Amino acid sequence: MEFTTESESNYNDLDKMSIHDILTNINKEDATVANSVSKSLPQIEKLATIATERMKKGGRLFYIGAGTSGRLGVLDASECPPTFGVPFDWVVGIIAGGDTAIRKAVENAEDDYNQAWLDLQEFAINEDDVVVGIAASGTTPYVIGGLESANKNGIVTGCIVCNSGSPVAAVAQYPVEIVVGPEFVSGSTRMKSGTAQKMALNMLSTTVMIQLGRVKGNKMVDMQLTNNKLFSRGIRMIMADTGATQEEAAQLLEQFGNVRKAIENYQHH
Repeated sequence: MEFTTESESNYNDLDKMSIHDILTNINKEDATVANSVSKSLPQIEKLATIATERMKKGGRLFYIGAGTSGRLGVLDASECPPTFGVPFDWVVGIIAGGDTAIRKAVENAEDDYNQAWLDLQEFAINEDDVVVGIAASGTTPYVIGGLESANKNGIVTGCIVCNSGSPVAAVAQYPVEIVVGPEFVSGSTRMKSGTAQKMALNMLSTTVMIQLGRVKGNKMVDMQLTNNKLFSRGIRMIMADTGATQEEAAQLLEQFGNVRKAIENYQHH
């Protein structure tokens, strides 16, 4: 089967191009990605809907993937606690080859059909949870095996892939297929495919978190205040929401350590 992600670049002689032309052509390709994602919105909506339902019942969201796809899952998962103030085990990113593989490619890790399910079992995965396999090619054995085992154990499965008609999408109950076409460097799926996956993951986790009540209006009221910039942002949110002075807002934030709680505990004098 011929997959788009492996197809030859629309550009030849990259090594003879000027820096200006390389950048212009990469940008031209990147500009098409959001449009490709828009065609998959109905699929993303179905996955976000079931993920929200499960998480409202106390389930968790798991991402499994190898290489770039695995790293993007880890990235999205690791950004949920600071952004939305949720426990670190609500959204979990698992990469083939373990955390070492985030920095350094682990040989043959993606070819192990049984390992993803073993990795998931370390988190006592159960039928309240949702497992999303991320694989640009849609052929990664690590991801296929993980999704098949999840299905057998009555766990909801989804995927984000960049080919149509792939084995991963065939296994997933809620497949998301974003076909971005040939990469600028033939087969380099960290480029457009990676960008498409990043967009889809952002959409999925943000939508679910808003649905779970972790955003107020348009503000991250549950964010962790881990640096001065975020503390100042928190003060501005409290002032805007309550009409408190800067001094009052700062005092409330010191006291409660959380924007939402500060706003709830503000008494107008």
